[in-house]
Amino acid sequence: MARPHGRFWTLVASAGILSAMTALVAYSPTLYRMFCDLTGYGGTVQRSVGIGQTQPSNETVRVFFDANVAPGLPWEFRPEQRSVETKFGQPMKVYYYAKNNSNETIVARATFNVTPYQTAPFFFKIECFCFTEEKLGPGESARMPLVLYLDEQMIKDEDARMFREVTLSYTFFKQKDLSAEQIESARDLSKGSEETDTNLNDSSTVGFDNDAPRR
Repeated sequence: MARPHGRFWTLVASAGILSAMTALVAYSPTLYRMFCDLTGYGGTVQRSVGIGQTQPSNETVRVFFDANVAPGLPWEFRPEQRSVETKFGQPMKVYYYAKNNSNETIVARATFNVTPYQTAPFFFKIECFCFTEEKLGPGESARMPLVLYLDEQMIKDEDARMFREVTLSYTFFKQKDLSAEQIESARDLSKGSEETDTNLNDSSTVGFDNDAPRR
């Protein structure tokens, strides 16, 4: 009897990883962060200091934005811009939009990933609406700010320097079987986003998180 091809086991392993990611994000953001720390999948394992004025590179990169909702979540979720072109090292602000299309308050949690994966270690963003339980009331909407930049060191990296297009993708998952207390304690996505936007406008320095480990 012939042995299964190595590609088969690669697919099996990939499916297992994706299943683990989905289960962890649905039930425990803390465990999900630990999982990402160990595997490099979409986790926050480095932190850069807050930066104000930077000297951006003359070379540019185009960042695409993607938004998804998992089955069972009656939300509209989309980026306000399909893509932006920016210089390496230059912070930029963009917005995502979410709306609860149901007649009840719903709590959801988002995860993200950056592709191509070789660019992830050079992608920095503020902590915004990811890995936290966020709620929207019936018919309520939120305009969520996001500030990000691509580290100019990416230009010098052997594996990443060839890329000039990067995609940031978010997926929201509905949080089920929550008690009234848990729903009440969830972050108000609309008000919280407004406060974040105000703080960003009033601050000359922003703290960024990195998405993946760097060799």
